[in-house]
Amino acid sequence: MSKEPTSSILLQAGTMLGLSSLKFPPVVKTEINLVLVLVTVLGFWTRLRNLSYPRAVVFDEVYYGQFVSLYMKRVFFVDESGPPLGHMILAFGAYLGGFDGNFPWNRIGAEYPSSMSVWGLRLLPAVCGALCVPLAYLLQLELGSSHYAALGASLLILMENSLIVQSRFMLLESVLIFFQLLSFFSYWRFYNASNSCSRYLWLIVAASSCAGAVGVKYVGVFTYLLLLGIASVHTWQLIGQRAVSHLRVFVECGCRAVCLVVLPVLLYVFCFYVHLTVLRHSGPHDQLMSSAFQASLEGGLSRITRGQPLEVAYGSQVTLRSSSSQTIPCWLHSHKANYPIRYEDGRGSSHQQQVTCYPFKDVNNWWIIKDPGRQELVVNTPPRPVRHGDVIQLLHGMTSRFLNSHDVAAPMSPHAQEVSGYIDFNVSMVMQNLWRVDISNREAESEVWKTIVSDVRLVHVNTSAALKLSGGTLPEWGFGQLEVVADRVSRAHHSSLVWNVEEHRYGTSHEQKEREVELHSPTHIDVHPNISFLSKFIELQRKMLTVKQEESEHKYSSCPLEWISMTTNIVYWLHHSTNAQIHLIGNLVSWGMANLSLAAYQLLALWYLLRRRRAIRDIPEASWCQFQRVGVVCVGGWLVNFLPFFLMENTLFLYHYLPAYTFLLQLLPAVLEHAHTHLLSGKSQHRAGCVSAFAGLCSVYLCYKSFSPLTYGSPELSANQLQALRWQPSWDILYRRP
Repeated sequence: MSKEPTSSILLQAGTMLGLSSLKFPPVVKTEINLVLVLVTVLGFWTRLRNLSYPRAVVFDEVYYGQFVSLYMKRVFFVDESGPPLGHMILAFGAYLGGFDGNFPWNRIGAEYPSSMSVWGLRLLPAVCGALCVPLAYLLQLELGSSHYAALGASLLILMENSLIVQSRFMLLESVLIFFQLLSFFSYWRFYNASNSCSRYLWLIVAASSCAGAVGVKYVGVFTYLLLLGIASVHTWQLIGQRAVSHLRVFVECGCRAVCLVVLPVLLYVFCFYVHLTVLRHSGPHDQLMSSAFQASLEGGLSRITRGQPLEVAYGSQVTLRSSSSQTIPCWLHSHKANYPIRYEDGRGSSHQQQVTCYPFKDVNNWWIIKDPGRQELVVNTPPRPVRHGDVIQLLHGMTSRFLNSHDVAAPMSPHAQEVSGYIDFNVSMVMQNLWRVDISNREAESEVWKTIVSDVRLVHVNTSAALKLSGGTLPEWGFGQLEVVADRVSRAHHSSLVWNVEEHRYGTSHEQKEREVELHSPTHIDVHPNISFLSKFIELQRKMLTVKQEESEHKYSSCPLEWISMTTNIVYWLHHSTNAQIHLIGNLVSWGMANLSLAAYQLLALWYLLRRRRAIRDIPEASWCQFQRVGVVCVGGWLVNFLPFFLMENTLFLYHYLPAYTFLLQLLPAVLEHAHTHLLSGKSQHRAGCVSAFAGLCSVYLCYKSFSPLTYGSPELSANQLQALRWQPSWDILYRRP
């Protein structure tokens, strides 16, 4: 019996499996864009070389480093300047470098210890800054520009000194710019791709990048809204295409909505989930948060409130914390001091015991919940819980004065009623000390008043005024404590009206002296109030958006209009004994040319629009569409990253302009290419245009080279050389003369 050759058997098997059309061995062919590879390598070289120099804290590293240390120690914090993704990225780089969080970050210029991986701290911002160079190249290609214009855009970003400086340190602008460029490149790759399911991977990348931009800094939301607007226009155009079936239009719209609306929101929320999961320990920012939030953290308030009775009962000893969104937390407080007989403005007072809001934990913050119909001040067995709608009295634990209000004007808020601890002076002013419990977040009308989780308004029975933190600060006679009033005209759910029980225990002492000893003793009883992630997320969002940062003038702060001309630089680092230094100074040549390109584009756009209104088509329709795409992305990107700063009250610096400026650098080569293609005629003009563009690029390089010592901090320059680099008289360049 003859045997068939092995090759014949394999061929028959392949035929049976339907693989006869495949070639063996399989061959994969690929194309490599050497220009893209070159600009990528140069991007990494300019951003990563000698990254550990200087081994000292540089400008805002002193700010972000504190958050990195807190991440390493899993300690909760609130940064009101922005969401946590940027901090987490910096912390991840520090973790890869083996940083343990033990560094003080107390001053600019402090030397890093030799055991600390400075390279790891600065790695990820530098990588993001390096990747912006090839992303600029790829984005220009997707916008319809030629490879020459794309190369020009990448080289401008490559040689931009300010972008290099900002990306070589533990700062966030390079991370923000990376996500912004990646989002636009991915979206246009999706839009330009053929009709295939795989192109939606690019849309997912675009949506994820938008979420990343917003997660790094809130200003990234404007870039996201711009991209969402572009996608909405494209979707509207798709709906109007009659050749596309109804089913496909429905599927396309649904997929785009899920990818560009739902996915970014989910990723943004997930970012906070990771943030709150990692930061599980109590920290210095706890007191900004509610009692329930604090109690969910390990240590701190949770050690005090662990095991507290959940239900507030008659006879309970409590501290009442204001839920006001002010930066400083405070507790309802009283002490052995009376209101002055007359205030500074001549108005008279009740001269009764002061009731205030005190921003520190103190034994005078304790109050006893009393049933008006009974005399006892201890909790019965079984305890009788206080419910929504019940009328109670609040007795101050240390002075035994009832919380009282009456028709007397408050000291700092004359439109509201004074709140006091009642003293019987044997005059006509009678006691009015009944308060109705109003649980604003109740789920049922018979809701029980609960420790920490119940938001309560205390409504004065006689006058229907609610106990309120007014926001005023009492003068010296009130020891600078915060004013508490009873306000009749108040919004029902305003945070200054809401109080919650933070510390709570069941009172057991019948005599005043025994009760004072009990109030001085710490609470050590053991429950965890439950608080959901969603509740913590919403509260944290509210705090980050409403808590105002302390405003302070800074030597290197600037206003947005000054950014266009770069009249202010920023000294990032100075060597303690030599002239070596690092400054945030942009490439003045490309800075000026980018401004000119913006003006040129606006004039050209106005000219074309007026001509097209007159039915005159100066350029082909395809070129007009490409011109519009460039304008929407580059000019639009500049506007949404620049104009919002005019509405901000925060201290601003030149680096806030860098995201907007990056889009302007993208505009410059596109405008030059458009002028070369459609405005110049004849070989001589084309040649002159090419020579001018090349000369401009050489000028950019020479400027980059000139300022490189101030970009990298080396080599050290002499005093005369530094003085020669002061191209603007407003720049602050420091030097030591020999």
